[in-house]
This record gives sequence, C-alpha cells and structure tokens, in this order.
Amino acid sequence: MLTVTLSIPLVSEESLTPAARRLLEAAREMIEHGEGVVNTVAPVVPERRSEAVPAGRSPRHLAPTIPSLHILASSRSVLRDEEPLPLTRLEFDLLLHLVAHPRRVFTRLQLLNAVWGYEHAGVRTVDVHVRRLRGKVGVDVPLVTTVYGVGYRLADDARVTLDRTG
Repeated sequence: MLTVTLSIPLVSEESLTPAARRLLEAAREMIEHGEGVVNTVAPVVPERRSEAVPAGRSPRHLAPTIPSLHILASSRSVLRDEEPLPLTRLEFDLLLHLVAHPRRVFTRLQLLNAVWGYEHAGVRTVDVHVRRLRGKVGVDVPLVTTVYGVGYRLADDARVTLDRTG
C-alpha cells in the first residue's frame, strides 16, 4: 500500500494548473476503478520560506521543463527528450492516433475500432494500454487525458511532435 498526501487548493477546477488538473484526474480515475481511497483531513498550512537565487543565476530548478516526445511515424519509433522510448505496436498506434487527432475525445469503442481494428475485445483493453503508455512515457509528461464518462484525448499541454517522414 502506498499513501500519498496531496494538498491542492480547490477554489475552482478551472483555476488549477495543468499539472494539478492531471493529478486530480488521475486520482479520480483510480477511485473510479476501485484502485484508491480518499481520506480528507484539515489542511496544514506550511511555513513559507523564500528561496534565494544567487546573482546571475536563473531559478531554473523552480520551473522544471516538461519533457517532449518526438514521433517518427515511418520508422515507428518514439523519442523522449531524444532518448528512444520502447513501445509495443498497440501502444505506438494508440499514441499516434491520439496525436493525429488533437483536441478530439474518443470513446473506448472508437479507439478499439481505430487502433485495434475490431470491437469484440473488452473496452477495458483500452484502459490497460492507456495506463501502460502513461507509465512508459512517465508522470512528468502530460500525454493522455481521461474525459470522465466519455473516454480519452491527447492532453492540451502535451509536448509531442509528429514526423511522418522520419
């Protein structure tokens, strides 16, 4: 068992940062699938400390960069920050389909038809492949967003380039 304590100010979901929104979506998805439990406690306000940055140096460590993915379609390979990312055929096809249709939400059945080429498999197959794809890409890379009650889409802040000739 792993216990994670999160402190996300919930004034409104629209005011959340993309990272906080993804974290909240992931927690909801785990709870929805019976893989997690929520316990609420009164918030503890941490003591604020200012972090000094030496003169002439930028506070890069305060704003981490989001890793990027580069898809080389013709060679069926994916690079994560220029390093090869080993994906199965179906993981690659799922990623390619979502990247080729940004901002579009797909139901599990639509993804089964488009990526697997059939619909007689269980729709939870899509969930398993999305989870594996997220795991391989890493939690620090926004990639697939769950649209509750509907399906999946490419995340708005995903940093993915598609090279159809590479």
